[in-house]
Amino acid sequence: MTNRRDFIRKSALGTAAITLGGMKLSAKSYKSIQGSNDRVTVAVIGIGGQGGTHINSFCGMKDSKNVRLKTLCDADEKFFPSRVKTVESRTGETPTTVWDMRRVLEDKEIDAVSFAVPNFWHALGTIWACQAGKHVYVEKPATYGVFEGRKMVEAARKYNVRVQTGLQNRSIPGVMEAMKFLHDGGIGEVYMAKGTCYKPRDSFGIAKDSEPPATLHYDYWLGPVQWQPYNEKKVHYNWHWHWATGGGDTANQGPHQFDVARWGLNKNEHPVEIYSMGNIFGIKPEECSQETPNTQSSLFKYKDGKILEFETRGRFTNGEAGLDIRIGNMFYGTDGYVEVDGGTWKAYRKRENKPFAGSGVDERPTDPTFMAPPGGGGHYGNFIDAIRSGKNEDLHCDILEGYMSACLPALANISYRVGRRLLFDGTTEKFIKDKAADKLLTRNYREPYIVPKVV
Repeated sequence: MTNRRDFIRKSALGTAAITLGGMKLSAKSYKSIQGSNDRVTVAVIGIGGQGGTHINSFCGMKDSKNVRLKTLCDADEKFFPSRVKTVESRTGETPTTVWDMRRVLEDKEIDAVSFAVPNFWHALGTIWACQAGKHVYVEKPATYGVFEGRKMVEAARKYNVRVQTGLQNRSIPGVMEAMKFLHDGGIGEVYMAKGTCYKPRDSFGIAKDSEPPATLHYDYWLGPVQWQPYNEKKVHYNWHWHWATGGGDTANQGPHQFDVARWGLNKNEHPVEIYSMGNIFGIKPEECSQETPNTQSSLFKYKDGKILEFETRGRFTNGEAGLDIRIGNMFYGTDGYVEVDGGTWKAYRKRENKPFAGSGVDERPTDPTFMAPPGGGGHYGNFIDAIRSGKNEDLHCDILEGYMSACLPALANISYRVGRRLLFDGTTEKFIKDKAADKLLTRNYREPYIVPKVV
């Protein structure tokens, strides 16, 4: 297997790379960030689950934005047949398939990659892609941990590529309108924001360790995670509910609403105080291997005293506010409050019970089982537009925004795991006099999948 040093030498610093303005970028990547109207060639890495949305979104831009989806990549080859058929039916072209993302990053025809891989691969995959001169669309949360997320930001800036985070609310017109309303003083000074993730989930069961299926390159799938035996209840999607690989719904669905909450508060800084508590209710430990809480309350205080609340409810529950919000946000100001659910928002003045401002149109999903925010197509299109403009400011959710929002669930989960209130220094991005909590800001990476201190 190619190690990281050899890979970087071959793909980013090899003979095909040229020096442009002090950066090592391929000629193709440089061309694509200079406003060229040439075709943007894309690869999707991680094609199960949310990867299907990536595939359909890029295929949908074949003609409108001159996008070509050339390659599909996944550690589990079982996904290839169905996803190849999707691309063929949407574009008339048969994509290539590979299971190792390093082969994708060596392909000089590819301008950009999108990652819908598990969270624990987000940082290393993005850094490798930046080093190879590729633009990146990376799913939420941008990062599994605080340390590696900062390295993603550094890599994007060092290699001068566009990195978009998959927080699609940033491209939903109704949400954008609500944020402008808040920032323009629509309800006075916003002093508190609340995000909700009310997503009932049943037990997914328990299984004995076994041999991985022949289609799955399991050692590679684990990547940065310390070795653990294959268990069917700890891989596809269920990795979310185990600490080595995920962060529960607080770090799964939650990042969308954490981002909107921080956006509405207009906070471009880390909180100074964090406290999170919770538990697993309604699921017996002997009947399910879940480790992350299904019920969790998290509180964050900023330097100026403003508050961000987040609540995760994984059991049966009512909604919140007049919009019966399950996956959404509320904002409280000195002159009133605002409710945001999908692209629908309403503003209430002081004690009045009728909204005085809002979206005017119900843009919530009509399917009650659909909890993810709509508007993904526009977000992918914005990514392609920013590649052509070559400007980070044209991205609706640049990696720095994605990183700042991803830190919130990461910090909440650290507080939950150590079982206490934590004080955080946003300048050093370390906890104050708490070595045990500091250890959880990163992980012990497994060779050769190490997130470097210097990218």
